[in-house]
Amino acid sequence: MREVLLLCWRDTGHPQGGGSERYLEQVGSQLAAQGVKVTLRTASYPGAAAKEIRDGITVSRGGGRFTVYPRALVAIAAGRLGFGPLKGIRPDAVVDTQNGIPFFSTAVVGAPVTLLVHHGHREQWPVAGRLVGRIGWWVESVLSPRVHRRSQYLTVSLPSADELVDLGVDRERIAVVRNGSDRIPVGVDAGGSITRAAEPTISVLSRLVPHKQIEDALDAVAALRPTMPTLHLDVIGGGWWEQNLRERAADLGIGDAVTFHGHVDEMRKHELLAQSWIHLMPSRKEGWGLAVIEAAQHGVPTVGYRSSKGLTDSVVDGVTGLLVGGESVGADDVADLTDAAGTLLRDHELRGVLGEKARVWSGEFSWEQTGAGVLGVLTATNAGQRVSGLVSVRAANPVPAQSD
Repeated sequence: MREVLLLCWRDTGHPQGGGSERYLEQVGSQLAAQGVKVTLRTASYPGAAAKEIRDGITVSRGGGRFTVYPRALVAIAAGRLGFGPLKGIRPDAVVDTQNGIPFFSTAVVGAPVTLLVHHGHREQWPVAGRLVGRIGWWVESVLSPRVHRRSQYLTVSLPSADELVDLGVDRERIAVVRNGSDRIPVGVDAGGSITRAAEPTISVLSRLVPHKQIEDALDAVAALRPTMPTLHLDVIGGGWWEQNLRERAADLGIGDAVTFHGHVDEMRKHELLAQSWIHLMPSRKEGWGLAVIEAAQHGVPTVGYRSSKGLTDSVVDGVTGLLVGGESVGADDVADLTDAAGTLLRDHELRGVLGEKARVWSGEFSWEQTGAGVLGVLTATNAGQRVSGLVSVRAANPVPAQSD
């Protein structure tokens, strides 16, 4: 593998960047470490350079929320002709990230395209407005599967693979390479008796956007405070929905019990996780849930919704955390979330057992293994083969399912 092009609507420096962007860039840096030339084409944002090199990846930016897609296609086509920001690009493989909408790069790249889909967005599209939401879901659920009917798919969890099958994607073309995780920063103690807060403390590590449903965590804290008056919630992360959440906390009368930390550096993030008793992830939808593993590194179990799909892969229910509610969309119930959180906060022994098992579970994942798994998938596509099923995070040796 000589050269790889990565396409994503945002990068991790974007104000709204999150876990899916982190996955792609971690994969890119792992490929670059193996001597592969890696270019990431993404959107621009205020203060961002049009071009920079970061962690071995050449980052090229242009366009905004919607224009990033056509501008990327034009840049790719121009680059193949020898001019523009992607001048001279000749990738052996392309990763086209579908965050609801793909780039449809098969039209211009002239190389095998792997479509990276973290999860379906049926539940998120309404936030974009009625018309845009309908068009977006049609593109994601109907148009994209047809356009990419011969392409390799890549996703991050087995439930997300099942979602793709439900949209008509052949399972034989869906490879699953789970997220890795960063090591705990040097200088931060792993969670344990010396780091835990003296009083019951809940953490939520997330972007602050509507579909993450941080309101449910606020409601849970409000319901638990009468019997746990010293209960505190640390909300780690930022986003455009933050003011709404602050107002919700004030309306619930728990403004003094919640700290909105905003975006923090890696060291501070891990310090906050290390002092937590439990981690809540009330998200409506997750492809995997990277924060689950980051909390687990500190022996902190996660409580979340079964209906989010991806958490059924990252949380081993009853072993490394607790999942509540039914499996169907809309089956999430804040009362169940509250009960489960209350159970773990009160039962020190159960919380400790789940936390230590979560810590062991977190050791199964690394970005090196994720990068090796994706490299194996891209190498297979370059040879005209397709990969299916879970790519082992231990061996990272995918077995080709078929040849074109």
